[in-house]
Amino acid sequence: MTASTPNLKPAGYGTASSSSSGSSTPQPSRSPKQNIAPVSIINNTDVESPLLSPKSNNPLLSNPQSLSQEHQIESRSLQKGLSQRHLSMLGIAGSIGTGLFLGLGGAVSTGGPLGALLGYAVIGLVVCSVQFALGEVTALMPVTGSFVRHAEVLVDPAMGFAIGWNLVYGNLLSIPSEIVAVCVLVKFWTGDGLNPAAVILPFIALTGGIGMAFVRVFGEVEFVFALLKILLVVFLIVLGLVINLGGVPGTEVIGFRYWRDPGSFVEYIAQGDWGRFLGFWAVMTGAVFSFAGVESLAMAAAETRNPREAIPRAVKRVFARIVIFYGLAVFVVGLLVPSNDERLKGSGDTVAQSPFVLAAAAAGIKGIPSLVNAIVITSAWSAANQSLLAGTRVLYGLALKGQAPKIFLRTTSWGTPYMCVLLFTVFMFLSFLSLSENAISVFWWLVMLTAAGVLVSWSSILLNHIRLLKAMKKQGISTDRLPWHNWWTEYTSPVGLVMCLVILFTSGFSVFTTGRWDAAKFVSSYLDIPIVLAAYLGWKFFRKTSITPLDQIPLEEAFEQAEENLSVQTQGFQPTKKTRGWTRFVSWIWD
Repeated sequence: MTASTPNLKPAGYGTASSSSSGSSTPQPSRSPKQNIAPVSIINNTDVESPLLSPKSNNPLLSNPQSLSQEHQIESRSLQKGLSQRHLSMLGIAGSIGTGLFLGLGGAVSTGGPLGALLGYAVIGLVVCSVQFALGEVTALMPVTGSFVRHAEVLVDPAMGFAIGWNLVYGNLLSIPSEIVAVCVLVKFWTGDGLNPAAVILPFIALTGGIGMAFVRVFGEVEFVFALLKILLVVFLIVLGLVINLGGVPGTEVIGFRYWRDPGSFVEYIAQGDWGRFLGFWAVMTGAVFSFAGVESLAMAAAETRNPREAIPRAVKRVFARIVIFYGLAVFVVGLLVPSNDERLKGSGDTVAQSPFVLAAAAAGIKGIPSLVNAIVITSAWSAANQSLLAGTRVLYGLALKGQAPKIFLRTTSWGTPYMCVLLFTVFMFLSFLSLSENAISVFWWLVMLTAAGVLVSWSSILLNHIRLLKAMKKQGISTDRLPWHNWWTEYTSPVGLVMCLVILFTSGFSVFTTGRWDAAKFVSSYLDIPIVLAAYLGWKFFRKTSITPLDQIPLEEAFEQAEENLSVQTQGFQPTKKTRGWTRFVSWIWD
């Protein structure tokens, strides 16, 4: 494998050229006159960029690269192998997993069937604000690392550094945690007789191999995994409704029996209405982590063909699919199992505690546990692949900005940042800590340090969008120039940001109540906050960065580049034809 040389063709072209060997260092700049940027070569035409003005206070001057130079490096080093079909499934593959298949019973146990449904519905609205904010910003600036790089431009370089390294750290640890989860799931069939190494080594080889492959291979693998998840979700929802309506021979109609007794809400910690509200709130904070991963579809934006159209379409469809699937699944689970069933306590640890499995067993249906277990194993592998993609692309973006060693800019001839993948592969061997009980306890504590990173990431996405709209207003730029915009996001982003921050600071509220102190829960709920703050303040002090004034955010260059890329991408481009009837539904699931 060889390191590729940066290409001086702007990012966003429909067909990426092949890379040649050489050093992955940026081309030297030249400044023909004072206050004029170094000249970049675009289509063999000299173009002056005001972004790199020597006297500019733009935050990008804290690094040697400008936005245009970074795009050029990405265009040369990374390949555009992902389509809108892949992006849609990436978001689904990252967010539908054990939280849906195994963990919904815990939500019903804590908040009751209606409390759980309302909790997931509220978080679904927050996800809507996050997804649409992400889509609007990423369609304008489709860069590797997505909202991490957006934060550097729109807010403060120190914020991009803090959010970026928090994501890298979290993903470095999440992959071995998924491997450990697979070891536990395999024991459902094998018992304790199988050596975990027999599972760990093939898992590492497969995950590392996919990470090293052309990004389209990753997209196809995740597409298949997501399709399996969707089919299982649809099957379990239909099966649950059949069981509830007495469609299985020998069973009676359940209906809304469990909504009446033991009730639609559960009192949590306190009594009365306050206790029922706390139950709903506890479900809502837990639902955040079930939806985690929806933001991953934009991480490889620079490797996406025609991101101006693909990302908005993917955002809309991923949001609709996930909210509908989760909403229906929570509703059906609330119909199938009473909230006071003791088997739901701690639900999510094994397949045997899945509410769908409990309902199927009560109806006398065999084979469901093994089916769910098999799909959950693919979910764990899918989550590991997602973490590998997100983590390596964020690390690549940090290196591009001078916030990580330049060695991580090296890519293969087919556009994979192989040094980033190798680092993540080394950390996969932490999964061997599962062979020692004491070591695995320490390992899970490390994993929990970044459990709140989901809300930190969502907050960053919403803040980026708010800053973009405010900067456009300050600079007199109409929102009509945005590649994709919805008028109502101006209001939903601030509301979503407030909700994310409130949930972030109250997610561990139960540990502060009498007799419920839990050190592990406290760590998982709050320790990520000082970690991110320390990284932010440390980089701000080290590099003397500041929050970028709204009138100095380089929006004009971003718009010019987006409009130029659009003219190139639409040459010979055929608009997507709308389907009708049942083919439209199939297309909605597939594409």
